[in-house]
Amino acid sequence: MDWQGLFQLLQEAAPVMLRGAGYTVLFALAAMLGGLAIGFPVALMRLLPYRLLRWPAGVYVSLMRGTPLLVQMFVIYYGLPSVGIEFTPVTAGILALSLNSGAFLSESLRGAIAAVSKGQWAAAYSLGLGYRATLVDVVLPQALRIAVPAMSNTLISLIKDTSLVSVITMTELMLSTKEVIATTFQPLPLYIAAAAIYWVLSLLFEALQRRAEQRLNRAHR
Repeated sequence: MDWQGLFQLLQEAAPVMLRGAGYTVLFALAAMLGGLAIGFPVALMRLLPYRLLRWPAGVYVSLMRGTPLLVQMFVIYYGLPSVGIEFTPVTAGILALSLNSGAFLSESLRGAIAAVSKGQWAAAYSLGLGYRATLVDVVLPQALRIAVPAMSNTLISLIKDTSLVSVITMTELMLSTKEVIATTFQPLPLYIAAAAIYWVLSLLFEALQRRAEQRLNRAHR
């Protein structure tokens, strides 16, 4: 294929692939929010001195981190209907990504909370603050600054992991690319273009991560 033909191919494929990229970002952000909603309470459960709470949280983290995301998607989308639980491809994809990322985010948050000096807890208690007020007003703002790099890495991983949801017919960048390939029969340039889009998205979120770190670290310089 000559350069003119390549340019024409990419020009024709761009609307479909960019629309898929938009869905990829939306799904990744939705899964990130879902992962945080799951990961935060799980992190707290693993920090509390109650074995009855720590044990199920630990099993969840071990299960999600110890099994492939693709298998988790298959279980949710193809397996659960056999017991009467059905999801649309979008719901199943976001649920699987949220459950998976929630395990990793819980560890990031747990480590960040544990990294805050115990003196901060003692100082807050000495001022009459309870556990909840100390956690929300004193510890979490400091933990967030520590957790930002790991949380940003999880979001970047989610951008790439969304490519797996194409196996359950969920429309995103990879499925959009496959659809274009099915009509043009030009896999190499289109897969390279898809890889370039994933790379650009990752670079964008890396830049946002650096900006967030600079803002959060401003008071600690």
